[in-house]
Amino acid sequence: MSVPSGAAPAADPVRRPPRRGKRRTGVVVVAAIALVSAAASIAPANASIQPGPKPTLIKPDSGFQGKAPVEQPLAKAPAPAKYPQVAAKPYMGWSSWSLQSTNYPGYNLEGGGSFINEKNILTQANALATKLKPYGYEYINADAGWQNGGDEYGRPLANTHRFPRGMKAVADDVHKLGLKFGIYTVVGLGTDVYRDGNTPIYNAPGCFTRDIVYPDLRTTNGWDMSYKINYASPCAQKYADSVANLFASWGVDFIKMDGVGPGSWKGAPDDPNHNNTEDVESWWRAVQNSGRPMQYILSWSLSHRYADTWKANSNGWRIDTDVECYCDTIVRWDNSVKQRWWDLPQWIDDAGPGHWNNLDAVNVGVGAMDGLTEAERQSYMTFWAINAAPLFAGDDLTKLDAYGLKLLTNREVIAIDQSGNPARPLNQDQLQQTWYAKNADGSVTVALFNLAETPATVTGKFDELGITGKATVRDIWANQNTGNVSGQVSASLPAHGSKLFKITPDKTSSPSKPAGFHATDVNRTTVSLAWQPSTGAASYEVYANGKQVATSTTTSVVASGLLPQTQYTFEVKAVNGGKTSDASAPITMLTSKSGGPVRYEAEASSSTLTGSAGVSGCTLCSGGAKVGNIGGDATVTLNNITVPTAGTYLVKIAYTDGDTSRQSMLTVNGADTYWVNYSGLGDNDWGTPQVTYLPMKLAAGANSIKVSNPTGYIADIDWITV
Repeated sequence: MSVPSGAAPAADPVRRPPRRGKRRTGVVVVAAIALVSAAASIAPANASIQPGPKPTLIKPDSGFQGKAPVEQPLAKAPAPAKYPQVAAKPYMGWSSWSLQSTNYPGYNLEGGGSFINEKNILTQANALATKLKPYGYEYINADAGWQNGGDEYGRPLANTHRFPRGMKAVADDVHKLGLKFGIYTVVGLGTDVYRDGNTPIYNAPGCFTRDIVYPDLRTTNGWDMSYKINYASPCAQKYADSVANLFASWGVDFIKMDGVGPGSWKGAPDDPNHNNTEDVESWWRAVQNSGRPMQYILSWSLSHRYADTWKANSNGWRIDTDVECYCDTIVRWDNSVKQRWWDLPQWIDDAGPGHWNNLDAVNVGVGAMDGLTEAERQSYMTFWAINAAPLFAGDDLTKLDAYGLKLLTNREVIAIDQSGNPARPLNQDQLQQTWYAKNADGSVTVALFNLAETPATVTGKFDELGITGKATVRDIWANQNTGNVSGQVSASLPAHGSKLFKITPDKTSSPSKPAGFHATDVNRTTVSLAWQPSTGAASYEVYANGKQVATSTTTSVVASGLLPQTQYTFEVKAVNGGKTSDASAPITMLTSKSGGPVRYEAEASSSTLTGSAGVSGCTLCSGGAKVGNIGGDATVTLNNITVPTAGTYLVKIAYTDGDTSRQSMLTVNGADTYWVNYSGLGDNDWGTPQVTYLPMKLAAGANSIKVSNPTGYIADIDWITV
């Protein structure tokens, strides 16, 4: 379930309309009311243009006013995972919500969300067992709407109109098919089971619902439809235990907890009522102590600021809002499939055995219902697979068409997903993107994507991918091999199209050539550099203009002793004993001028604002202000950005973004255009600045940089530094 992306806090006068279309509002409330009573319920890429690092929170300095950003609270020592095998790989299966959310004729005959019932769940289970189980799909997950009220202990009860035999009987029937059964709940205490505080907690003598809430009955979760639980009371853990144990007694194999914050545009540091980290820790302990292996998944659109807590206390988390469009199809490319390409990058390094990045349902199986072109369906499946995301369908499995079945059952694609080796982008400064993952056998999985609205050629260069010499390129979807390929892979792609390759070098070397080499910071006499690990490397040597300037045993280094305002070409080589790899793809850029990097404030009088873009106060921002409400015809142009020498500079951009991510174009001198991705905090915190970096070509003298996005709202801009 989800809701519209939030606006900025009320104290901020700058309006920020939702980035995407409506989320689970009307449809959701119908389903959610029944279950809130849940007991816990376009510059071309080249060697000198490389992506910057993930954004980081800015620490206050002399340019800031006010207090430092609120730090993430330290997580309690998590309960050990008693059943690590349940999430050793990304799960595969089917979930009911996509069909519950759609207005497609014939599915929600009793109103929004009403598709969920025993007959429909078991029909989909039988279809999955017949068509998809041989390929690894095994979970049947009942989403919102299965519940109606609670028992005498405040534990959830099934809606007997939809599930007359109860949930245990449904789970038993699913198990008879050799499948696993999942269930849905929401975070917090359902207001209807509070019952004036007099509901006893099961197996907890002396504990009542009045003992586990706050005296003011403050609300929580993504819809504010539950009371926030006070975990200072020992009765609170008992309550989580009672519900988890009930689910275990029904034979549940999977629990999805929805409405969790910080995230879903709630839970900023000044909004503690929507910080559910204690709920998550408590439920993790309850699940581990339930006596039954059960996956525990968090939803929706979790804040990355709390990634360490999610990793320690769950088996996965949604990184974005619902993929469904809440329209007459199941999804649409613009609402909101394509946003995953931008929202995922800050989460890539958090995925791994035991906890995975969840991109939501993969709805590619029924063309008539999916609302996508065939090219979009392939890109959708490709992106999920290369990023080791759970593969759970949301389509009507009884109506899978031939193309959809081909996508969902390609064993090579499934193997890429199940290898648990998430890909990462080589670049995101354009809408033609190359994503890659280096594999243990020396091969490289490469996906080319054209996110633009018109056809384009997309290229992945071997040296940037860490590939030396000739290779065999396998086009996985086309089931074709091409030998003796050197230099690059390239494809002419339709709008929103993709290619998926496995590139196997003819000769493997150890240590291997470093991939993903890029700059992360530049000053007068230093440049910070980073890259991906090389197979067999014990250390790395970094070169500037052919001269070794640094050695590192990690995958980052600060090259020092450089000259100000000087162009350098950097390379890195992997080393092990007497063996040295070929050099990485080079990156070329200039150091800062003698006076050091210069900061240009977005709100300065020299900037040009158009449309409804406006200046607002921001305590933690440099100068105490920023420019927001940028998007559509509203833009900000920072003028007189002056450099003495033409060339590529690493431009830093400070911004605030309480969304999951937003994007803009940066247009230099009215000509060259770059895309930049502003990874967000996801908790409606529009007051804590972050910084990202972008290599950019500037002309000698004064430059202008226009920040815009004609089709959507972007982050608020604090400053740009060169």
